[in-house]
Order: sequence, then structure tokens, then C-alpha cells
Amino acid sequence: MKKLQISLSCGDYDRTRAILDGRAQIEGCEVVTAAIEPEEAFHRAFRYQEFDVTEISMSSHMMTTARGDNEYIGIPAFISRVFRQSGIYVRTDRGINTPQDLKGKTIGVPEYQITANVWIRGILKDEYGLEPRDVKWVRGGIEEPGRGERSPIVLDDDIDLTQIPDDKTLSQMLEDGEIDSYIGARAPSCFLRGAPNVGRLFGDYIEAEKDYFRRTRIFPIMHMVGIRKSLVEQHPWLPVSVYKAFIKSKEMAIHELNEICHLAVTLPWMVHHLNEAKALMGDDYWPFGMENNRHTIETFARYHYDQGLSKRLVKPEELFHPAALDLSKI
Repeated sequence: MKKLQISLSCGDYDRTRAILDGRAQIEGCEVVTAAIEPEEAFHRAFRYQEFDVTEISMSSHMMTTARGDNEYIGIPAFISRVFRQSGIYVRTDRGINTPQDLKGKTIGVPEYQITANVWIRGILKDEYGLEPRDVKWVRGGIEEPGRGERSPIVLDDDIDLTQIPDDKTLSQMLEDGEIDSYIGARAPSCFLRGAPNVGRLFGDYIEAEKDYFRRTRIFPIMHMVGIRKSLVEQHPWLPVSVYKAFIKSKEMAIHELNEICHLAVTLPWMVHHLNEAKALMGDDYWPFGMENNRHTIETFARYHYDQGLSKRLVKPEELFHPAALDLSKI
């Protein structure tokens, strides 16, 4: 029988590499892969629907689901998760020593809708009482001028969001003192090269993130996997086949991390770091599946709605193809 040819785009992570190199195959499919940066995958997927299977932003998927105009249906393979207390950068000469000190300040974002920033704004409100309406937001490229939202957004009138000039970048504006803070998934280059008066709000962000997990049991989800809806309508078996391949790929990555004979990652104590993560977060510290992540998804949905990105509160079940939530058991 002839196999279905599909295109797949995602980041080249250890947990996706077995799909990209063919060790974890998608049943019934011949896969043409494109290992690209997530921002590019999102832009090409949400603007032009270029890929059959793709890494997608949790935030953009939730927003388009709430509007009813999403072209992709998700499977609960969460291929990117990151704690985000590390993603708040500030001018150290503005008296910003605590999250509450951000009130009234100007904060740069590459896009208001990106998942990392939804988490950061939600954490700032839940943990420190800082409302999104308490600051002025400016949007633009981190390193390249002219960046906008990948999918159209309409925010409440009390959210102060403006686009920066087309000849400016957020990193340069932070270095020059034109903005007080920047939040995002990527560290700005001015911070990486040690520009004066630029630092993280949470200096010991690892301890802040561990404390956050101990209290909330949340390991923030950033990206999931989406499949083109039109393709699923023609081939209803596809979501489960894709999901099984991503499960297998993740399992292979975790197995390799635990190999002390020959380290899979260029870090001297990788196995020790793996065991530390398991001691804090449990053996399945990077869980797939909706029920295993219901609390995390519901928290994110609440943040998304509160921040004006979703016009209604989205239920976790709406994000995923139902067959991927009911795998067979032996």
C-alpha cells in the first residue's frame, strides 16, 4: 500500500530528533521533515498553513481555537516546556528589584501573544499582584526591526500596547534605556554580551523556578504539535499515528540522557541533572497527554482569557483531536 506523504516541521530537540532522523517513524506515512526554529514554524503555519504536521504555539493555537478559525488540531505532545522566571530582563538602574516594581514601567515584547509572555504575565499577577493593565507594553523585533503578531489579535481597551518604530529593536531599546524591561522566550543580545545596567529580575532564577514548581506543580507548556485539519478529515487515523511517534521519540531521548557510559549531551554531569529533575518533579517530569497536564493547561487558559487573548475560556479538550486522548491499552 502506498504511504501518505506528509510534511513535518519542528525544532531539532533531543525529544524530536528520532522523528527527524527516521528512527521513530509515523505509521503509514512518508515524512518530509524541516528542522526549523519555532518562530519560523509558527509564522509559516499560522500565516500560510504550509506544513501538514508542525510545532505550534500553545497561545496562538488557543487563540485561534477560541475564535473558531484555527487550521490545525492538536495532539498532546508538548515538545517545548520552559520555566519562565528566567525570561524577565530589566534595567538595573531603574529601581526594579521586585516584580511589583514593574508597575507603571514600559515593557517590551516581541509579540503580545507568545506563550512565554502569557505565562510570565500570569505568574506576575498570580504570584505578585501585577496586572497586565499596570504596565505599558511595546512590541517589536528583539534583534530585527519590523516584527508583528503572527496571528491577528484584538485586546481590551485597557491594555496599553503600541508598536515600536520600524527602525528599532527591543534589545537596542533596552540597552539604550528607552524601555525599562523586556520579557520573552529569548534572551536579548544586549544581556548576552553583558551590556551595562541590563540584568535579570530574578538573579537566582533556578531557585525561583524550583520554588514555583514545588508550590504549583506546574512545568509551563510552550509548544505542542498540530496537524492540518483538512488532512485529518481525509485520514482520521493520522492523529494517533503522529502522536505515537512523538511519544516514542521522547522515550528514546530520555533513555539516552540516562546513559552514563557515553553522554548524549555535551555536559559533564548530565545524568546527575536528570536525576535531580526526577527527584523534584517525578520520573515522568516531561509528561505528554491531556489528563497528565490538565492543571497546567487550565491555568494557561485562565491566563489567556484574563489577558484578553481568548474572548472565551477555552477547555483543554477543545485543543486536541479526541482520538489522541484515548489511546488503546494492552
